[in-house]
Amino acid sequence: MPASTAIRLAYREVTTCREDQMSAQPDHAPVTPYAPAPGAPAELLARLRADRRADTWVPAFEREWAAALEESRRTFSLAGLYEVLQEWQGRLASASAVDAFVASGYDDSDFIDMAELRGRRQ
Repeated sequence: MPASTAIRLAYREVTTCREDQMSAQPDHAPVTPYAPAPGAPAELLARLRADRRADTWVPAFEREWAAALEESRRTFSLAGLYEVLQEWQGRLASASAVDAFVASGYDDSDFIDMAELRGRRQ
């Protein structure tokens, strides 16, 4: 018999159904945040270096990674590092689709520059 039950019986305390429900564990599992493998940054950097855009992508990734690393040291949070990895993995994964779009000759001359659009709202 657990100690809490023994104490209740000794003092003739009666618990209600609500009290039992309030002490229960949550009925759902918390969402586990994305946690990359320990070697993921090095693997991603190797893939970026092998890409034809390495001249621009590698320095940009290294800048963002260094900033996220400094932020994580200051805040004791890995979220920024995970975010940088996810963004760059997404860029690398979608690069072939972007290349195919550009090579298709699709006319995108009627696009709206986002910087211009943001300027209009201010």
